[in-house]
Amino acid sequence: MAVQLTILGSGSGGNCAYVETDQTRLLIDAGFSPRQIRLRLARIGRVPENVHGILLTHEHTDHIAGLAGLAGKLGLPVYCNRATAEEVQRYHQMAFDCRLFTTGATFEIGDVVVETFSLPHDAQDPVGFVLHTPAGRIAFATDLGHFTRLVAERVRRSRVLVLETNHDVRLLQECPHRPWSLKQRILSRHGHLSNEAAAEGFEQVVTEDLQHLYLAHLSRDCNRPELALAALQERIDRVGARHVQVVVTSQDEPSPPLRL
Repeated sequence: MAVQLTILGSGSGGNCAYVETDQTRLLIDAGFSPRQIRLRLARIGRVPENVHGILLTHEHTDHIAGLAGLAGKLGLPVYCNRATAEEVQRYHQMAFDCRLFTTGATFEIGDVVVETFSLPHDAQDPVGFVLHTPAGRIAFATDLGHFTRLVAERVRRSRVLVLETNHDVRLLQECPHRPWSLKQRILSRHGHLSNEAAAEGFEQVVTEDLQHLYLAHLSRDCNRPELALAALQERIDRVGARHVQVVVTSQDEPSPPLRL
């Protein structure tokens, strides 16, 4: 069975991914405008009307900005925990068809088994996902301040890992556009992963199963694709994991579709 993954876009200004199996079509987050999500889906020949549900990691606007125009207008189910549902509905001032789960729970959508796990981030109840598909596991671990043992346990043995590489520490510290309070938040244990922290986390979880690594949620001001790639490539070379293919995601363009 063919499984397709497309990162429609990822960065501080918006995050959205699309996963398709023979029976199930899912969005993971909806952080762009409805128009942008529709346009990016159209580039791979898909439309939001055929999506079976939207999985939400947390309530920050770069993950939910397009929710009203998609889930609200089209009646798409939204899968999230209660704390996220309350914040999302308050932000958008509308009710959604929320299919609530308890963080840590596992549930099914069509032929996909969705495993949820807690992430250390400054949101109400942020989660990561491992999608058990007919072609293997696809894990999403973005927006986390540090790599916990729980995260490592959950994403290990995945065939695909979407991992945050938010910032280069030096660029963040020297950035003139960020107040010190924001820099402290980003650098905290409930902020965002640096390139080096992501590389250390990768080393904890890489196995022969892992074939594809996506570097996600890059800061436009405080990171560069070549810096994120260099940090992970150095770690890949160090541990001898040259079987892993690395893709740096973009805020502005979808990544090429991956067929598993």
